[in-house]
Amino acid sequence: MDLPAIIRRTASQERKVAEANASWLQQHMSPYFFQAMADEQDSLAWLARGMSRLRLNQRVILVDRDTLLVLACVNLPGSLYDTLRRVGERKISYAMFSHSNAPMPGMEEELEVQRFEFDRRPNSEIDLKREVAIPAALVRRIRAELRTTFPDFDLTRLEMLLKILWLNNENYLLMSPPSRIAWLIWLFDRGNATGGLFLDISEIKREGRSETRVLFAVGNPHQEDFLLQVLEVFNRLDIGIRRAYCQTISNGIHPYFLGSFFVVSRQGEDLTPGSDLAARLTSELCTTQIIATNSAVYRDFVTVGLLSGEDAALINAFIAFCHTSLAHNQPERFGLEDVQRAFYDHPEMGQLMVRLFRTRFTPQLENRESLYAPLLAETEAMVEGYNTGHRWLDDIRRTVYRCSLLMITHCLKTNFFVVEKQALAFRLDPAYLRKLGNEFTADLPEALPFRVTFFFSRFGSGYHVGFSDIARGGWRTIIARSADDFITAANTLFREVYVLANTQHLKNKDIYEGGSKMGLVLDASDLDQANSEEETCRLYKLQYGIINAFLDIFVTEKGHVRDPRVVDYYRDDEPIELGPDENMHDAMIEAIAHLSRKRGYILGIGIMSSKRIGINHKEYGVTSTGVVAFARITMADVAGIDLTRDVFSLKMTGGPNGDVAGNSLRILLESAPGLQVRLILDGTAAVYSSRGIQSSELQRLCLAHDLDAFSPESLGEGDFILYRTGRRMEGLRETHRKVTRTGGVLLEEWLDIDEFYREYNSLIFTTKADLFIPAGGRPETIDSQNWNLFLDERGKATSRVIVEGANSYVTPDARVQLQKQGVVIMRDASANKCGVISSSYEIIANLLLSEREFLEHKEQYVRDVLTILEKRAEDEARLILQRYRENGGTLLYTEISDTISHNINGFYTRLFEFFSARPELCLQRPFRQTVLSHLPALLQKSPFRRRIRKLPIKYLCAILAAEIGSSLVYTGNRDADFEEMVRRHLARTL
Repeated sequence: MDLPAIIRRTASQERKVAEANASWLQQHMSPYFFQAMADEQDSLAWLARGMSRLRLNQRVILVDRDTLLVLACVNLPGSLYDTLRRVGERKISYAMFSHSNAPMPGMEEELEVQRFEFDRRPNSEIDLKREVAIPAALVRRIRAELRTTFPDFDLTRLEMLLKILWLNNENYLLMSPPSRIAWLIWLFDRGNATGGLFLDISEIKREGRSETRVLFAVGNPHQEDFLLQVLEVFNRLDIGIRRAYCQTISNGIHPYFLGSFFVVSRQGEDLTPGSDLAARLTSELCTTQIIATNSAVYRDFVTVGLLSGEDAALINAFIAFCHTSLAHNQPERFGLEDVQRAFYDHPEMGQLMVRLFRTRFTPQLENRESLYAPLLAETEAMVEGYNTGHRWLDDIRRTVYRCSLLMITHCLKTNFFVVEKQALAFRLDPAYLRKLGNEFTADLPEALPFRVTFFFSRFGSGYHVGFSDIARGGWRTIIARSADDFITAANTLFREVYVLANTQHLKNKDIYEGGSKMGLVLDASDLDQANSEEETCRLYKLQYGIINAFLDIFVTEKGHVRDPRVVDYYRDDEPIELGPDENMHDAMIEAIAHLSRKRGYILGIGIMSSKRIGINHKEYGVTSTGVVAFARITMADVAGIDLTRDVFSLKMTGGPNGDVAGNSLRILLESAPGLQVRLILDGTAAVYSSRGIQSSELQRLCLAHDLDAFSPESLGEGDFILYRTGRRMEGLRETHRKVTRTGGVLLEEWLDIDEFYREYNSLIFTTKADLFIPAGGRPETIDSQNWNLFLDERGKATSRVIVEGANSYVTPDARVQLQKQGVVIMRDASANKCGVISSSYEIIANLLLSEREFLEHKEQYVRDVLTILEKRAEDEARLILQRYRENGGTLLYTEISDTISHNINGFYTRLFEFFSARPELCLQRPFRQTVLSHLPALLQKSPFRRRIRKLPIKYLCAILAAEIGSSLVYTGNRDADFEEMVRRHLARTL
């Protein structure tokens, strides 16, 4: 065999074929394709030489490097989808897909070229303060394109948007035509303007062929398989992609997906804007933000076409609601898997629920009532008649279906039919709790809330529970970093939010807002590293999606939800004020306030406290002001210890960098020279000292570092630090570090996980100190099962006084048992109420002052508020101690605290109803002066005092009710008041 001759002959033939293929490519591939591949000329040469191999192979690799993969493929339905499944978890920064406009030579199929780049920049590298040198000529050409193509585009935003794109991929900008860059900038800007989710479908003509262009922008998309899920939507709807250009960039905070798809219906179905297929495509693409690809309902029902993504998302919401509603009381019967199986094993029940829900809430549905009533009867009959012959399972599943039915029938408004959503919201009539039955509510406070709102998202769910019309309370997010953490948190989520909201209602007695709480659980169990950039992005995605869903249903106009796609059975304004709590970052606080004002919520930026135009709790230590005041007054009264002069010992939970713990520590370090801190414990570490932790080291950490930044060199003899962070794996064994000073030297040891948590969790019980301030940590840490561990070997409490800086750290039954053992407990509803009082005055400032005025007078305004906080805390602390003495110690301190709250709230309810019925009284004497006396001193002065007329009438009524109600309790003399009431009665009747 003459191999060299064969090679020469083959090379000659290949050269001719390559030349013919090159000519064919030039003729049948889009000009945009060659622009997109201008930096990879060698791969184009390989394509011309190797295209013929596609007669035998479905794909040919043109480039395969760490940061770039280019494939030539036979264009088959689902080919893109298949490739992405092969790419797996590699993070795509840029993707380009292009088809030929004719079959390949000698073949029936068209050519498809797929390009993937894997060079995504981390958020930390996108520094908008950094100087960049974008060619001036390029900027001019892009500016000209924007003026021509998008005359309404705000050119003042060009510099910032272009800089972000340049920092992410300057090569793309240098090699792309200005028209393409202009489109990309416009799409990026529209995504920002619409809250991180924008979709546009339009019909275009190209080379005599009609195509549909789909532009899709998503802020902070899920990372692992987002593009794969998007392509699954196109594939499932039988829509072929002719060309596509997709980028994932970072805006310095989180990723951003920008995609342009040029598509056709494979079956020739109408895909023009306004068509049924275009509407389904829009809905399904937007629903990728809510339905997770790893959920069984997606895998088993959506991908095979049995359910739409939208309906599957609703079923997942039913599952989450039923699980969290039932499991807090009976987790062994209604665990997540048990509830899921009720819907997965019997999909017809889920479909029936979806049908009923759609009938109740489809906008502009004709004959709704005539359709809804028989369908409800049919659904109820199906639920009650459910019987598979497995009695125990049937009982569980019937209960699940009943719970789902209650959610549907008691839902008053939902954003389900708002297409551009990133989470679902369901505002419920709380009467459903009564129908749920005592079996599932016995572990909840007796009081029925004013409203319950359920939220569902791709990565978590949660509740807002409010106990009055005007309500305020913090927004906390629990980050579950393992599957066990997620199940545990989800099991008790509703009870936790309910209890915290009820506690908040007791706490809010001094202000015009009733109590509420928002709580979410974030599933971060699949992420590799805690506190990572990915975890922060997921946290922001959850919170931003939820606040948008919140605004979808609570932005009203003349008492009706503004968005016509929301069927509103409630029909009234709902002023709900939120505040930062666990895992709410400053960036999100500002984003929520900005979004609320932009979307026209009744409270504007007043929806969220502690923003820039507000009083930052951590900066000013407003909550801790009350906590320390309670500690100072209580310790002096019951222990005879003057915190400003005497030596005393303290243990506390919550880190030195936390708001309540950090500021309580700061205030005490500044004002209590005899302070000995024996224990601090937070989520990162625990530091113990029998003689008091070094003050200078605590001052260094205070409001700057978590406890794991504590320097072991500062440990005294016998002191130690336990590190919860920085774990080490020894084979399959997880260990944690402990550093102890013994004999003058530091000794390090690694404890296995059981030994570590045994010691770490026991410290709050066994460490002895005069005062215990729980200022951080999970609710219900001390409960009915472990309260006795707070007693030493002689049965004496390890701390005489507990001042609760954290909400619900001690359960009600544990409080009772500890107080019976002589512990003085100042409960959360009293001791840490100053944070919410401060937030209330922040909202008043937002309503009565311009942003410029607030910033100009901020320090004076904050001083006025701090003065009010000190007085409110001192009034209640002294009243609790006074009533304890008056009753001879027969009442518990926490019972007295509850009674005070109930008394004030009772007065508030009656007074609010009175003034609401007679609103003309609010600005008449002496009521106008009462409104003014409630305000900080700055607002009582001219010219601000005249502005109280600007307050909504609901707010004027609420302020009067709060001020008069609290005054009646704090300063009233019950015997003298009774005598005066009798005298007035007799004067009227005799």
